[in-house]
Amino acid sequence: MSHNTPPAAPHEFWQELLPAQSFDDSMSHDRFFPVTLEDGRQLCLPIRPLADGEHALASIIINQASFDVLEVLAEILARKLAPFEPDVVAGLPTLGLALAAEVARKLGHSRYVPLGTSRKFWYEEELSVPLSSITTPDQIKRLYVDPRMLPLLEGRRIALVDDVISSGTSICAGLDLLKKQDLEPVVIGAAMLQSNRWRENPALAPFQDRIRSCFSTPLLSKATEGGWTAG
Repeated sequence: MSHNTPPAAPHEFWQELLPAQSFDDSMSHDRFFPVTLEDGRQLCLPIRPLADGEHALASIIINQASFDVLEVLAEILARKLAPFEPDVVAGLPTLGLALAAEVARKLGHSRYVPLGTSRKFWYEEELSVPLSSITTPDQIKRLYVDPRMLPLLEGRRIALVDDVISSGTSICAGLDLLKKQDLEPVVIGAAMLQSNRWRENPALAPFQDRIRSCFSTPLLSKATEGGWTAG
């Protein structure tokens, strides 16, 4: 894939950052939506139509991104989280874990706390909450924190990190899990804020001024001339 050329196949998405102004994000797009990072470079995201047929969302699967793209996004997010002076990063499964680990490294931490959905035999049911997400709406899992990791969180300034915040369901599960231990993050981070639907989630209202991301994407609408447009 050469510069200024959009991905041609599904496995080519999220592999390369393109030069500034490679694409106009105000135009309609058929397969991809270009997002612009703070330094002007652009990343092409595949478009996923929603069930109503009239709207769509731009998508990123962070653990399928190239290491170069992951590193850049982690650098941006770490820089935005740093003013909150987090002592520890807690990552949400599954896709948020790759980003959280790299963000923790960029913040100079030696480790992070991965939350999980796979219950080990020493886990405690009391240290779990229900979890669902927009990408797996029919699967209700449980979100766990390893009880051995609690000393890393207690009394610490926590940054809660996920890959994408869309409806806010996953982040809210992370907040619920921390709250059960009388913990609360000082900041929430994500690679992408996917549309503004998360702003309608009442559980996130107290945190709206403490949410940081690398970029935001709009809810896309079907264009009269074909393709999808912002707004």
